[in-house]
Amino acid sequence: MTAYDLLIAPFADFEFMRRALVGSVALALAAAPIGVMLMLRRMSLTGDAMSHAILPGAAIGYLFAGLSLTAMTLGGLIAGVAVAVAAGAVARSSVLGEDASLAAFYLLSLALGVTIVSLRGSNVDLLHVLFGSVLALDDDALMLIAGISTATLIVFAIIARPLVLDSIDPGFLRAVGGRVGASVHLVFMGVVVLNLVGGFHALGTLMAVGLMMLPAAGARSWVDDPTATIAVAALIGVISSVVGLVVSYHLSLPAGPSIVLTAGVIWFVSLLFGRRGLVTTRLGRRHLEA
Repeated sequence: MTAYDLLIAPFADFEFMRRALVGSVALALAAAPIGVMLMLRRMSLTGDAMSHAILPGAAIGYLFAGLSLTAMTLGGLIAGVAVAVAAGAVARSSVLGEDASLAAFYLLSLALGVTIVSLRGSNVDLLHVLFGSVLALDDDALMLIAGISTATLIVFAIIARPLVLDSIDPGFLRAVGGRVGASVHLVFMGVVVLNLVGGFHALGTLMAVGLMMLPAAGARSWVDDPTATIAVAALIGVISSVVGLVVSYHLSLPAGPSIVLTAGVIWFVSLLFGRRGLVTTRLGRRHLEA
């Protein structure tokens, strides 16, 4: 098998593979800054919680309109924003922290969403909602994902500086900017929800966060600077998308899980052999000791 047959032919010969590649690469480029900022703000599990939170809204959209892109997108967006606001309100007015509140809401959301889909749909529909269908992206879905990715990069260009400052020294930002930190946090959470809704159509509610957090975690083992980390995370996300789709094509594996598993393999290699990896650090210490 030539390099062309291995890497190029799947995308040259099949339109659905090209669509999957465009959609997953667009998601990777938008998810990179989100994942890095979630890590920087020590909110890595928030993305997972919010990815489950959109499920009831998407399920209600499915209940009334079937697998309608518009209905499921609007439902997921409304549900995600509602859960984010509700979790914050519970955290402020009770002894529970925001992480515990999000955990409670996302467990309830997952159970409720699965129940709603099961009322009308089959197991195939449930699998579509939970794991997505990146190989079945149509023009409308691609336009939605591309629009969300473009909007995300524009918003991040505007809020990146105060967002990083709020992550590193929120006290200083409050002193010089008043309530800017709170406003930036709300905008950031809105962007998180928006990207999870876009990722939901390609990778499903259970996999959407994978392309967001795994490349960011892998990039963290190579670089320290937030800007460089975003660039490396985006590169890892793009590589994961290409390799994952190629592997799924040649081995007849589910495409979405293959993309996320590829990102997981890159993260594990980075964890061991990155500039700050476990093996690299240990070898460096032995060299100094010698």
